[in-house]
Amino acid sequence: MELIHVNETEGIFHLTNRHYSYILRIEEGHVVAQEYFGQPIKTYHGARKYPRIDRSFSPNFPDATDRLFSIDTLLQEYPGYGTGDYRSPAQQIKHEDGSDVTDFRYRSYERINGKPKLDGLPATYIEMEEEAETLVLILEDAKEELELRLAYTVFRDRPILSRSVQLHNVGTKTHDIQKLMSLSLDLPSQELECLTLNGTWGRERMMERETITRGIKVFDSKRGSSSHQMNPFLAIVSPEATEYSGEVVGFSLVYSGSHQMTVEKDPYGQTRIQLGINPFGFQWQLNPGECFQAPEVNISYSQHGMMQMSQAFHALYRERLARGNFRDADRPVLINNWEATYFDFDETKIKQIMEESAALGIELFVLDDGWFGRRDDDYSSLGDWFEYQEKIPNGLKHLADHAHAQKMQFGLWFEPEMISKNSQLFRDHPDWTIHIPGRGRSKGRDQYVLDFSRKEVRDNIIEQMTAVLDEVEIDYIKWDFNRNVTEVFSTALPSELQGELLHRYVLGLYEVLEFLTARYPHILFESCSGGGGRFDPGMLYYMPQTWTSDNTDAVARLKIQHGTSMVYPISSMGAHVSAVPNHQTHRKTSLAMRGHVAMAGVFGYELDATRLSEQEKAIVKQQIAFYRTHRRTLQYGTFYRLESAFTSNHPAWMFISQEQDEIIVCVVTVLSEAAAPIRTLKLSGLDPQAIYELEGVRYGGDELMYVGLYVPPTVNGDFDSRLYVLKKIQEHSGGNHDE
Repeated sequence: MELIHVNETEGIFHLTNRHYSYILRIEEGHVVAQEYFGQPIKTYHGARKYPRIDRSFSPNFPDATDRLFSIDTLLQEYPGYGTGDYRSPAQQIKHEDGSDVTDFRYRSYERINGKPKLDGLPATYIEMEEEAETLVLILEDAKEELELRLAYTVFRDRPILSRSVQLHNVGTKTHDIQKLMSLSLDLPSQELECLTLNGTWGRERMMERETITRGIKVFDSKRGSSSHQMNPFLAIVSPEATEYSGEVVGFSLVYSGSHQMTVEKDPYGQTRIQLGINPFGFQWQLNPGECFQAPEVNISYSQHGMMQMSQAFHALYRERLARGNFRDADRPVLINNWEATYFDFDETKIKQIMEESAALGIELFVLDDGWFGRRDDDYSSLGDWFEYQEKIPNGLKHLADHAHAQKMQFGLWFEPEMISKNSQLFRDHPDWTIHIPGRGRSKGRDQYVLDFSRKEVRDNIIEQMTAVLDEVEIDYIKWDFNRNVTEVFSTALPSELQGELLHRYVLGLYEVLEFLTARYPHILFESCSGGGGRFDPGMLYYMPQTWTSDNTDAVARLKIQHGTSMVYPISSMGAHVSAVPNHQTHRKTSLAMRGHVAMAGVFGYELDATRLSEQEKAIVKQQIAFYRTHRRTLQYGTFYRLESAFTSNHPAWMFISQEQDEIIVCVVTVLSEAAAPIRTLKLSGLDPQAIYELEGVRYGGDELMYVGLYVPPTVNGDFDSRLYVLKKIQEHSGGNHDE
């Protein structure tokens, strides 16, 4: 199937697969117009060519012979400002003469088999050229000698369109980029809603859905990080859309820094969506011969609700964003000592936790914060990545060897982007922090941010880390980032380039991650930022899993994991059983429920194994044995949200194995009720012709999906959960299922 159809006579580009059609037209004056994005169509004859209507106060081209065409109302593909369109521009560039008007017109196009890589930035990829085709539209501003390259990648078998933008300076003048969004999409007048994932530390990716009204709505992060506060994801949904019905378009930005997403409804009811690097405080000097690459945006189109969108993102990011040895590998069951000990540990205590954990079946021990410098609290030693000999006198190698002797892997915590004032590195290089000379340095967790835009800083951190990793057999790294950027300024940049700092920082971080993950392919890297503060596709390109949240409370995690699953695959979501009362909410939940909720992610523990009772140890052993038995289904199976954690007292979800032969269902009761009704639970995604077995009873796939099962009221009080395992025992059925 041809994915890109070009009608050069009509100037129409039709990008399509079996999931969607995306149609562009070269309009009057060589302006690129957006004509259609939606359900796939076989052919296009111009039904959506924009009508010619005289709109008062909407300017016309300088050489126009009538008043019927204006870019102020046209649905455009990558709009500018200053030549007649008064809506939000996708780009703003300041020129040597002080003007900031650009006028990009279509010049030509290129078709590329496959999908080109992005220079210096993470992006989705292909393994075979046949997986995708890419269209590149080349636009130019002849006066300023600038060239825009708009790239569109159509995946053959995925409901995904990948977009990115390059700006080339092909002239002799220097230009300052003030805004260059990765995507702009104009949609015709219709009632729409938008869905975002906002939050805070400990309450990440809370879903919020709202009607799009006239005006501009901005969702962003100015923190130098993708942030707990606003994930770089946006969905545009029809008002009637649900999990399993209605049109949904999802936008996911592959970037880990400050970002902006805007939704603008104009006076005529048309909606403009934009995503990209946050233009607030941003500026990039583009010299002659240079190119600026904007990050990638992946767009998912669904005509069957939000679940179809989520599954498309899950498959894409699991299979064509994550990389390396662990992309498809079973992820180990870990235990982390942070909530068990915080900073208060020694070799003896760590070895005791290791030994008890190994006896329970845990596969990976992770030594968290406190092993380096003179780190006894969070007031010192970040930046001093050498062993704390008084605390671990026999060194990390001894601890790693001890873990390996217990048939466990050994992992280590780092926070490489941070520095403490009380550290040798700060005393040697106080100017290496991001700060403004003459101003105070704001603290977060009593630490500062290292200036990763500087090569000497990156080289120092790499040198310190490799000294440890070359000496000690490390199997896993938890990479933390526990504050956002303030006093944005680099002492290494001239004044005219200060607007580049935050993006240079992110590029520097990616460079370090690329180096370390390539040098140590045997190490499983897990991203963390106070839990889930940098849970974004950019980090998943280097690290296949992310610490979903510092909030380990099972009840709180219902919403956090539900929101996260809107975009990110289960194999990317670190999820752990913690001790009770919970360290964040002080809530008490059963060990069984904590285990069930954590199994909807990459499973592990965050507690002191030496303090478990014999009964608790028995439960933990059972949990680990169950998870290891069903790990492939839980980590790489197709995930379904059945009842929402945001609207239901009974959240429920399920997994279907890749082989379609195993189904795991979890049902939770948050609060018990007196005289509670008996609920029915309907499964999803099953083969309606097949027979499934649950606890010795056989059911038809159609029966489970359309009739459903009764779920009796809980008898265990608040915070109860149940886990069901179904096996597909017959491919096709006929007649009555009980025959």
